[in-house]
Amino acid sequence: MGKVIAIDGPSGAGKSSVSKLIAERLGFEFLDTGALYRAAALYLRRMNMPDESPDSDISRALDGVVINFKDGRVFLNDEDVSDAIRTTEAGHYASVFSARKAVRDFLLQTQRDAAINNDIVAEGRDMTTVVFPNAWKKFFLDASEQGRAKRRYLQLKEKGMDITMDEALRDVRERDERDSKRDIAPLKKVDDAVCIDTTDLSLAEVIEKILKAIGDRR
Repeated sequence: MGKVIAIDGPSGAGKSSVSKLIAERLGFEFLDTGALYRAAALYLRRMNMPDESPDSDISRALDGVVINFKDGRVFLNDEDVSDAIRTTEAGHYASVFSARKAVRDFLLQTQRDAAINNDIVAEGRDMTTVVFPNAWKKFFLDASEQGRAKRRYLQLKEKGMDITMDEALRDVRERDERDSKRDIAPLKKVDDAVCIDTTDLSLAEVIEKILKAIGDRR
């Protein structure tokens, strides 16, 4: 089992950008768990699976589905869905279906397997609580609601998507509601995680704080 740096936090706190760069700095692999959930949700939507479907139906639909990473791209049954999973709709349904036990069970071992032969940086909502409770280092990134909405807005605008600040704020609030109140693996900070408020920090400053906490200043 390799070393695991687990990073949790709400939507828009900057987890993905920070995690990718931390992985690069340390020579670790980056595990984008959000992409896994988005790919699973994309598949379920393509199968016309209703949000309220019983877990038994979801489990059957996902049986035999293969989701993995290759050279930084995300593949769903060998189809490159890296761009398809980055729409606001894909993000919405990823949040909806990630609350379902069947989906979380389906992806749990895939996530854990990533650390069998590699040192990894894993970011998500339950990395420190469920997937890697014994992680080598644990972090929780947070930010103000407005700050997270602005970050989300800018990210989507850079991708050429048509979105307003109000829509970005509503998206953040809806995700917060689902992530914190779901019965299965709700978002929460564990006692041994280092908490960092990213609201007024640059990307470089957040990375420096994490590296300092790890004890590596490279």
